[in-house]
Amino acid sequence: CSCQSSLPRANCCGRYIDGLGEPATALACMRSRYTAYCENAVAYLQHTWHPATRPDDFVLDDNVRWLGLKVHRVEAGGEHDTAGSVEFTARWRSGGRGHRLREVSRFVREAGRWYYLGPSSTHDDPD
Repeated sequence: CSCQSSLPRANCCGRYIDGLGEPATALACMRSRYTAYCENAVAYLQHTWHPATRPDDFVLDDNVRWLGLKVHRVEAGGEHDTAGSVEFTARWRSGGRGHRLREVSRFVREAGRWYYLGPSSTHDDPD
């Protein structure tokens, strides 16, 4: 899987992106969103973005090539939690330059479904 979990896509993020279930944790939601960025799965990104913070005109850049994901820390966000956060670094290449985004993403679970709320902090560095 693109999220680098060591699992096949079908047993990992693919099942969520393909509409065969919902992530049970904030970490699974974050990983599946990363995979959705890799696959240009805009509909899934919108599906997992909380309506209160989701942009109306969300478009992906076709020139971005995602290179890797590293999870640093997870706070709460378990199967029985209603909120959680995931700190990660995502790497990508665009316009011949490498970039890294380190973010602490906030998630909330409503009606049994995890949503991305937005970052509590981010840091973007060229490679």
